[in-house]
Amino acid sequence: MVGDMAQNASSHTEKFRTETDLLGRRDVPAEAYYGVHTVRAMENFRISGTTVNDVPEFIRGMVMVKKAAAIANRRIHTIPNDVADAIIWACDQVLVNHRCMDQFPIDLFQGGAGTSVNMNTNEVIANLALEYLGYPRGRYDVVNPNDDVNQCQSTNDAYPTGFRIAVHIALAALLVELDELGHALHEKGDEFNDIITMGRTQLQDAVPMTLGQAFHAFANNLAEEHAVLADAGDLLLEVNLGATAIGTGVNAPSGYRQAVVQALREVTGLDISSAKDLIEATSDTGGYVNVHSALKRTAMKLSKICNDLRLLSSGPRAGFNEINLPERQAGSSIMPAKVNPVIPEVVNQVCFKVFGNDVTLSMAAEAGQLQLNVMEPVIAQCLFESISLLRRASMTLRDTCITGITANKDVCRAYVDNSIGIVTYLNPVIGHHNGDVVGREAAATGRSVRDLVLEKGLIEEADLDRILSVDNLMHPEYRGKRYVAGESRLTELGLDVDAGRDSGAAGASKHDADHHVDLGGDQGSVDTATDISAESPERGPLG
Repeated sequence: MVGDMAQNASSHTEKFRTETDLLGRRDVPAEAYYGVHTVRAMENFRISGTTVNDVPEFIRGMVMVKKAAAIANRRIHTIPNDVADAIIWACDQVLVNHRCMDQFPIDLFQGGAGTSVNMNTNEVIANLALEYLGYPRGRYDVVNPNDDVNQCQSTNDAYPTGFRIAVHIALAALLVELDELGHALHEKGDEFNDIITMGRTQLQDAVPMTLGQAFHAFANNLAEEHAVLADAGDLLLEVNLGATAIGTGVNAPSGYRQAVVQALREVTGLDISSAKDLIEATSDTGGYVNVHSALKRTAMKLSKICNDLRLLSSGPRAGFNEINLPERQAGSSIMPAKVNPVIPEVVNQVCFKVFGNDVTLSMAAEAGQLQLNVMEPVIAQCLFESISLLRRASMTLRDTCITGITANKDVCRAYVDNSIGIVTYLNPVIGHHNGDVVGREAAATGRSVRDLVLEKGLIEEADLDRILSVDNLMHPEYRGKRYVAGESRLTELGLDVDAGRDSGAAGASKHDADHHVDLGGDQGSVDTATDISAESPERGPLG
């Protein structure tokens, strides 16, 4: 019996190590690089099922901060050189060799303003550093997660700095996918450049354009977002590292702030700068709001493009049917032969989720109190999710939809040939009223604009053919009259120019006489229209 107990105790010892924190002793898996703080966070925050492991950019951002801090602490002699070297080696194991990327098992949703993420990082780096020095995991008297890895730091400056770097990295990957999607749209624009179709406003026929112009417009619309997102991301490179707990720099010696920011620039290769006011920066989350607003704007544009793709591909018999989207799957469990625009639909839904995340992030940003915003974890969850969703959606839209789109050229041309909207091209020649007359009759009778214009003798056939030619419809040339200097509308209409002027002058003189009061002497005059006397019933007595 005693032997079995001893054997069980030995087996337990082999599988676990014991660590101690503020609340007491806890078992930690022996093979784990994380420690007791991470174990407690795993137990406390079983919320979303999405962990820091799922956001490698976040891990890299936090580890970059730890490496920069170790370099700075070595330079200003606040930790021993052997410990600093071990920490720097440990950080490189993660950053260069991608070790321990599965050692961050805590939920992105968590209380504590990010303390669990910071301590998870401290523990992993400390245990890797112990490995470098030849000691087992958990020997925190040699390399301590708090006293060494977290030296001169607080969660309140280390976590937001790592978070900001991570978002900047993630945005760069999103920009690559958006650019690739834009290239694919431009390629389709080139392919469809000679296909004429109808433009529409308010879902009504407007004037002709090319299908290629529509796709180039999609691409250029997205291209605008590159600069907007990049600029928003660059604002995150102003950090509060060195602020420690609330911005006063408690427990960090003079010179550390400058040293750690310089080290972080070296580690990341980014143009990191220190915030002007560390107390303000420690509680401020405006940079995150700005980035997500840019993401929302991108999502809005992407969703609108998908709306248009769904409309243009609607049909095939009772819709627009101007383009064909690649067939990805059977569309109905009851309606045979139906194929749905599933890729634009799923991208629409992604964009809706981004809109919702923006609301959540805004509420969390507003919820800060005094010197800290404890809601940064949900801000992080929203930002990383939105960036990831938009990146994957852009890639999916490009690869499974845009590149395979084909055009129904004859359908597009028929819309133009049968359109009443082409009467707009005749406005400069026949006038807007005659255009209304022709358009109304065409709509009522089903006759073509061309036949009605010729029948009414509004324009010569040769001129009409030039105006309604495909080339002019795609690239319209102004054909209205141009007036020379001094030419007047009254002369053009054969009206008496002088008579009109005399009549107008007489009317103006009478108006002046009716509204002018002579006060006499040197007092000048008052226009009764602007007299604000006490007797004015609209204004009442003047006080």
